[in-house]
Amino acid sequence: MIDLYMWPTGNGKKITIMLEECGFDYRAIPVHIGKGDQFTPEFSGLNPNQKMPVIVDNDSADGKPLVVFESGAILQYLAEKSGRFMPQDVRGKYRVLQWLNWQVSGFGPMAGQAHYFLRYASEQVPHAQTRFRNEVTRLYKVLNGVLTQNEFIAGDYSIADIAIWPWATRYDWQGQDLADYPAVKRWLDAIAARPAVQRATDVGKDWSDFSLQMSDEEKQKLFHLQPANP
Repeated sequence: MIDLYMWPTGNGKKITIMLEECGFDYRAIPVHIGKGDQFTPEFSGLNPNQKMPVIVDNDSADGKPLVVFESGAILQYLAEKSGRFMPQDVRGKYRVLQWLNWQVSGFGPMAGQAHYFLRYASEQVPHAQTRFRNEVTRLYKVLNGVLTQNEFIAGDYSIADIAIWPWATRYDWQGQDLADYPAVKRWLDAIAARPAVQRATDVGKDWSDFSLQMSDEEKQKLFHLQPANP
C-alpha cells in the first residue's frame, strides 16, 4: 500500500495519474493547502519543505516504509518501481527525464505564477501579468512544437506526459487559447480519454472547491503572504 498525501492540484494529480496507470494499491490522504495542513508538525516530518505531494511506500524494496517528496522524484521512483512509463535505455530514459525536468523547473512554476497574477492576486499587477503570460506562451509554443513531431512528449507515453498534462489542462488560467496550439489540443484530448487518467482526476473532487472561492486567509496560507512557520 502506498499512502499519498496530496491535494487535487496539478502536482497532486500527477501522482494519482501515475498510481492509477501503474495499478498500484494506494490511499489518498488530503492535505488541504488552503487551510495550512502542509505546515503541521506531522506533515513537516514527511517533507521539511512543507509542500505536497508526498508518498509513503509501505511496500518498498527493503521492507521499510519509504518517504519520497517532490513530484518529479515521486514519478521517477514509481516508474522505476513499476518498470513502466520510462525507457530502460540511456537515450530513451534521458529523453523522458529532460522533459520531466522541463516541467518541474519551468512549465509548472511559470504556469503557477500566471495562475496567481491572472486569477488570484488581490491587486492587478500588469507588468507581472504580462511577464508570466508571455513566458507561458513561449513554453506552450515549445510544447506544441515537440507534439507536432511526436504523438507524446518523448515518443511513447511516459512520466513526462503525466507531469505536464495536469498543468496544461489549466491553459485558460494561464491566458492561453488552445486554437493557437493544435498539437497540444490533440495531445490533451488523447490523454484525457485514458481510463486511468479519468479515474485519477476524480480523486479529491469531493474534498473542496476552494480554488474558485478562496478566503483571504486561505490565500495567505496558500501563496505564502504571511511569515513562514519557523
